[in-house]
Parts: sequence; C-alpha cells; structure tokens
Amino acid sequence: MIQAVIYARYSSDQQRDASIEDQVRICRERAEREGWAVASVYSDHGLSGASLLRPGIQQLMQDATRGKFTIVIAESLDRLSRDQEDIAGFYKRMRFAGVSILTLSEGEVGDLHIGLKGTMNAIFLKDLADKTRRGIRGRVEAGKSGGGNSYGYDVVRKFESDGSPVRGDRTINEAQAAIVRRIFSEYATGKSPRLIAKELNAQAVPGPSGHGWGPSTIHGNRQRGTGILNNELYVGKLVWNRLRYIKDPETGKRVSRPNPESAWIVQDVPELRIVDDELWQAAKARQEENAADWDTSGLNFWDRKRPRYLFSGLVSCGVCGGGVVNINAIRVGCANARNKGTCDNRQTMQREKLEAIVLDGLREHLMEPELFALFCEEYTRHMNALRIEATSALAGYRAQLAKVTRDIDRLITAILDGVGGAQVKDRITSLEARKEELELLLDAQDEPVALLHPNMALHYRREVARLHAALADEEHRLEAVEIIRSLVDRIVLTPASEGKRKSVAVDLQGHLAGILVSAVSIPPSSP
Repeated sequence: MIQAVIYARYSSDQQRDASIEDQVRICRERAEREGWAVASVYSDHGLSGASLLRPGIQQLMQDATRGKFTIVIAESLDRLSRDQEDIAGFYKRMRFAGVSILTLSEGEVGDLHIGLKGTMNAIFLKDLADKTRRGIRGRVEAGKSGGGNSYGYDVVRKFESDGSPVRGDRTINEAQAAIVRRIFSEYATGKSPRLIAKELNAQAVPGPSGHGWGPSTIHGNRQRGTGILNNELYVGKLVWNRLRYIKDPETGKRVSRPNPESAWIVQDVPELRIVDDELWQAAKARQEENAADWDTSGLNFWDRKRPRYLFSGLVSCGVCGGGVVNINAIRVGCANARNKGTCDNRQTMQREKLEAIVLDGLREHLMEPELFALFCEEYTRHMNALRIEATSALAGYRAQLAKVTRDIDRLITAILDGVGGAQVKDRITSLEARKEELELLLDAQDEPVALLHPNMALHYRREVARLHAALADEEHRLEAVEIIRSLVDRIVLTPASEGKRKSVAVDLQGHLAGILVSAVSIPPSSP
C-alpha cells in the first residue's frame, strides 16, 4: 500500500486550531478514496508560510529523505509555502527523494504549478503586507498603538456595538510608570544601566518581559529607538515606521533595517506622557556624553569603562610618570615598578587614605582665605577681560547708531531750513538703511554677563564643602564622583622621607575655576 503523509498549517491571520483539524480531515478522506495509508501527520500552528523555518515542515523534509513515504497531501500549495524560492526548493527536494506532492486545490503538483502558483502566492503576501501596513498606519495617525505594547502601559480591551474589538488603545500603568521615571532619574544623575538593572532585580521588580532586567533593556539602541531610555512614547510622542523588516534569504528570519526619518509617522499623544521634558532632556544629554566617550578614537574598552574607584586612572607616579594601579585589595603603587621593574618607586599607599587626602585638599587647603582672595581676584580679572572683549563690538554698534541718527537729524533740519530735498534724499535713504541694519545687529547681540566680584569667596567655600558632603549622600554620590573627577587633572605620588620613616607626598593638580562652576550642580542636602 502507498504510504502518504498529510501536512497542515494555519497562519497568524487565521489563529484557529480547528483549521488544522479541518485540513487533516479532508486530506485523510482523499487518501482513503485513493486507497493510500496515512503514515503520519505533520502540522505547524500559527506560523507564517513565508518561511520554511517551521518544525513541522522541516521534520517532513527529513523523513522524506529517509524514504518513509512517497506522497505528501496538503489542502493547497500555499499551506506548504507562500515564498517562491522556498516552494521551488521544497519541490526539488521532494522530487529528488522520489516523493510526489498532491494538493486538494491544484491536484498533483508539477513544474507549472510551482512557477505560476509560487508567483501568485508571493503577490498575495506582498498585497497582504501592504494592506496590513495601511491599516496599522490608520490606527497610528488616529493616536492609537500600531501593535505590541510598551512597558508602563496597559492594553485597553473594549468592543464596538457590533462586538468587534477596538484595537490600539492604551492607558498608563501607574506602578510601571513610577519605575520608568526612576530609571530616567537614576540614569540622568550618573547611574549606569547595568547598576540600575542590578538594583531593580535585587528588589524583585518585574521587567517588561515579566522576568529580570538587563542593561540592554534600559539603554537599548538610540538609532533604532529601542530600550526604555529611547522610547518617545514616554514624552507623549507615538513614533511608527522607524524600522522595516525583511527576510534574510540565508536564514529565512526577519531582520530589521532603519527607515529614513522622513518615513516615520509621529503623532502627539499627551495623555500617555510619563516623563517630563526636563528629565527626558537630562537623560538625552547623558546619552550624548556617553556616545562621545565611546566614539573617541584610540581608546580601548578599559579606557571607556566607568572607573571602579573615585580616582581610578588619575593617579601617576612622581618618579617615572607612569600610572598607579592596585597592588592588592587596599593599596596602590607604581605600575611600572610592579609590572615591569623599570621604576625604583616601591612605595605604596592605602587607596582610602589617598582619597581622603585628596578630598581634604579640596575641602580644606583650597579654602584658606589667602588662596580664596587670590583665586577670586585673578578669576574676576580674567572674566572681566573676556567680558570687555565680548562687548567691544556691541559698543561700536551703539556708537555708529548714535552717529547715524545725528546725521539723519541734521539732514532733516537742512531740508526744513530750505535746502532742496532732492539733494539729500539719497543720503537720507542710505542712512536710514544703515540705521535699520545697526538696530538689527544690536537686537541680535546677547547682553554681557555680570561682572564677578571677589566677595564670591564665601559662596565658593560653601559650594566646595557641599560637593564634598554629597559623596556621603547615596542619592547624589554618583553625580558628585563624576564632578570631582572632572576637577582633578592629575594626582602625583612621590616617595618622601620624614626622618627615617618613608612616606608618600601627594600632589593634586586641577582647575579651581572648574571647582567653582561644577560644585553648584549638586542639589542641596536635606537638613
């Protein structure tokens, strides 16, 4: 007796398990009429026919090569595949294995069916995709979701009067929205996506998939708009068609490709806003800084990695100029002396002691009244010189404007005194044009910054002390660390002697102006 097998499939546009049963039943009836024995049934549930990467069809092809049957029965050719290349490849494999293909719609499948039907199925797929995109675009332009859901929102399930579902409505999930705002806030103030994910997992906060958090879930891909930090829906903007999907001919899997920004569909949905503009822009600014760091040429991974300790990478040896590294868990020393033996500086120092000395230097030594006065005097003189230079052009424009106005007044007086108007008409026209030009130039100029006064020393001292205190504040520590590191150019450790006792001299090099400017960005501590 001839051994036959049945293949059945339903795709995501049908979503009905009963469809498999219906296909198998009518195919089995056909086999019984022909007197064939049904050796096996292969099926794929809810899988598109655009690819052969389906477990049922793959198992069928493997069994065909083993000679387990001689006929494949299916409802129609498009149940086997809708892709021209795939259906042609399937037909070649079956013919090589000596297996015939019979469908209830086309009958016994031959070369003509493969050519014509394969083309028709491919056209059907493209037409279906176009209609689907058209329908989704209509929903998006109406302010509704184009499909899927974002963390922070719930799907609204409701129905029309005729019972058909209303698709695309979303509402804010307040519990998840609080997590979204927390992620943006912590990232903007210095925490890395990895640290944020670890803390969320430690607190058993479910992630978007219902499982744990990962760094990529948070940072995503800026160009593709993926990840929590790049989802513009959080600021009330629904963006659709950012990506297009095409099938990889080698693997059969869909891969995404970015669309040009001109092809995006953007709709304002203010009712879905979770993050305010100030917080969103702060997170974007930090992303820009991080992107610049990663794009810097000549740096390797370890150069771009977040420093593990407060002054990692900033400490150098006063003897050879090389870097200072961890000698063990608590001490630091010259890398060349430890790793290469090219330096005689064998002195080491406790890391915590080094950090304390540097911080005390920022807090105490830079606060001496004499240094305050000198700093403020020089800083004020420098800033005033810059101000005078910046406003010199402004003063020149004002002087020219005053002169032009006087010349116009004199000409008008001359006309009133009897001088012929034709003689001065052209001159007045020229002066009026110059006057208008000067007024526009003056309107475009920014007002100069206020002069700095040496009495800012008290403010300077208060801000430096507050910056130091912020290191002990868990909420602002990461931000304070980044600011302090930006103030320190270099810390030099040089061997020294105090009598018979060996010690290490610490030389701190940095910018006092940077301390004054950066310290004010740390929020005041709670009383």
